[in-house]
Amino acid sequence: MATGTRYAGKVVVVTGGGRGIGAGIVRAFVESGAQVVICDKDESGRRALERELPGTVFLLCDVTQEEDVRTLVSESIHRFGRLDCGSTVLATLALPHLRKSRENVINISSLVGAIGQSQAVPYVATKGAVTAMTKALALDESHNGVRANCIPPGNIWTPLWEELAASTPDPTVTVREGMLAQPLGRMGQPAEVGAAAVFLASEASFCTGIERLVTGGAELGYGCKAGRGAPVEAPTIPS
Repeated sequence: MATGTRYAGKVVVVTGGGRGIGAGIVRAFVESGAQVVICDKDESGRRALERELPGTVFLLCDVTQEEDVRTLVSESIHRFGRLDCGSTVLATLALPHLRKSRENVINISSLVGAIGQSQAVPYVATKGAVTAMTKALALDESHNGVRANCIPPGNIWTPLWEELAASTPDPTVTVREGMLAQPLGRMGQPAEVGAAAVFLASEASFCTGIERLVTGGAELGYGCKAGRGAPVEAPTIPS
C-alpha cells in the first residue's frame, strides 16, 4: 500500500512521543496517513515537532498521573472523535474507545526484558512486565476485537543512548560496543521502530500478543559474559 494511506483516517496517541523512539513512531504514523496525538511530559521538542509535522497535536502529559491521562484521552476524543491505537498506560480510560474502533494497543518493551542485563534489575523487571502485560491484555481483549502487541527494541540510537554514552569514561568505545552488539554491526534507528509499529497497527491484523523484535539480531549467538568477579573453574568434560 502506498505511503500516506496505510493507516489513513485513524487516530493514534503516542506516549513519550517528544523525542527518540517515540518521535520515530510519531513520524511513521504521520507518514502512514494517521492523525497523531503526541503525548510527552517534556515540552522541549514541542515546537520543532509541530513545525516538522503540521497537523499533529502535542498534549503535555505525565502518564504516571491519572488525571493527566484522563485529560489526554478526553481531549483526543474531543478533537478527533475516535481512538484507534495507543499504549497500555492509557488502557483503563482508552479501552472503551479502542473497543468501538476494534483496533489495537502497541507497547514498547525492551530486548533486555527477555534476555536480561547486568546492573539493571529494576529496568529489566519493568520491561519484562510490559511484555507479560501485553500478552495478558491480548487474551482479555480478544473477544472485544482489540489486538495488543509489543515491540522490544534492542540498541536504538536515540538522544538517551547518546547521553548515556557521554557519561562513560570513553564515549567512543561505549558507542562502538553498542554497535557491535548486533550481528548487523550497527544500532537501529527510531524510524525502524516506527515502521514496525505501523506494520502492527495496519497490516498485522491476525497478530495479537506477539513480540515484534527490532534488535538487529542482538539476541542471537554467544557472547562474552563470564570473566567478571572471581575466576570460573573449567568443568570436567566426560570422555
